Amino acid sequence: MNNAWKIYMLAIVSFLVGTSEFIIAGILDQVAADVSVSLAAAGQLITVYSLAYAFGTPFLMAATAKVDRKRLMIYALAVFVVGNFAALAFSGYGFLIVSRIILALSSGVFVVTSLTVAAKLARPEKQGSAIATLVMGFSTALIVGVPLGRLISSLYNWQLVFGAIGLLGVLGIALVAYTVPRTESERPIPLRDQIRLLANPKIAVALLVTLFWIGGYSITYTYISPFLLDITGLSERWVSIGLFALGVASLIGSKLGGFGTDKWGFRRTLVGGMSLHAIILVLISLFAHSAAFVIPLLMLWAFAAWSSGPTQQYHLITLAPEASSIMLSLNSSVLQLAMAAGAGIGGVIVEQTSLAAVSWIGAAGVAVAALVAASAFGYFRPASAALRRKEAELAAKLGAQDLG
Repeated sequence: MNNAWKIYMLAIVSFLVGTSEFIIAGILDQVAADVSVSLAAAGQLITVYSLAYAFGTPFLMAATAKVDRKRLMIYALAVFVVGNFAALAFSGYGFLIVSRIILALSSGVFVVTSLTVAAKLARPEKQGSAIATLVMGFSTALIVGVPLGRLISSLYNWQLVFGAIGLLGVLGIALVAYTVPRTESERPIPLRDQIRLLANPKIAVALLVTLFWIGGYSITYTYISPFLLDITGLSERWVSIGLFALGVASLIGSKLGGFGTDKWGFRRTLVGGMSLHAIILVLISLFAHSAAFVIPLLMLWAFAAWSSGPTQQYHLITLAPEASSIMLSLNSSVLQLAMAAGAGIGGVIVEQTSLAAVSWIGAAGVAVAALVAASAFGYFRPASAALRRKEAELAAKLGAQDLG
């Protein structure tokens, strides 16, 4: 089996991990009703997951730095299976929180490790596409996992969804054991050195982009199902269709993001994708009550949002290639902190103002991310004196040629 197929195998397992993370947003209203909590309280299950992921992953990656990457992925998936079965076996809000923490820690280790392994399996000029392939696995969770989970939970019970993911997780362990080669671990980097990376201005700004980009996305996505039900007025069937359409666009966006990174460079791809992301969220706000407009806009939103995933991850790897797993771990932590903040802010917005406001606030967050990225890449920086002089000389030369 060539390395391209091995990367696709990792993407298949990433689909399971992505489904376990994203499914809560798809069934949020049903979980809230079943465990007798408010919609905002149910939304905090995403906050708990994200906080556990954000703070736990760097410690676990540092503690397991000497472990073979293949073995580490198998260990992480074994804990992942336990977390899903816990959601099936136990009832109540408290047990669900514990399950989300277990899933967050195991998923964090698997995601960071698989991204590192995929980048090492790919040729240097194809690393952006390799990362995009794994991101494609996560976006496929939005296409298949979340809509299917919504359907199963509507017909039977939302806990059965986690039981099914747990069973498939056992198959995922076998898949990794059979297809993924042994990969050397990276040199252990102490946590203090990881934190020291944040002192690098370029790294700090790049992570700030992740914070605002994902924060804005999370504010809207966390409450997308109740938004479609209550604001747009869609039926259960059309909510599932809308989630499916969102997932299809996510898949296309992640692949184009990887292609764009390799073809046009990460700067143009990142700033362009985030700018489109913010614009589409504004349009969703303006046409929120029209189902005819909202479904196509949802697809454009997901397309733009997910195009930035592989691009930003590749960007971070280029900032510290000798510590790629640590960079991806830091980015994953900031990403999950942003998810937690977005879910929390979204909960406040829903409780204090209106469910319809989540897309407006989300657009503002993503717009800030686009501006920070554009500024960091020098789009707003005036040309240097030397560059202006060269441009003037070139213009004069062209002018002389025209006169001749």
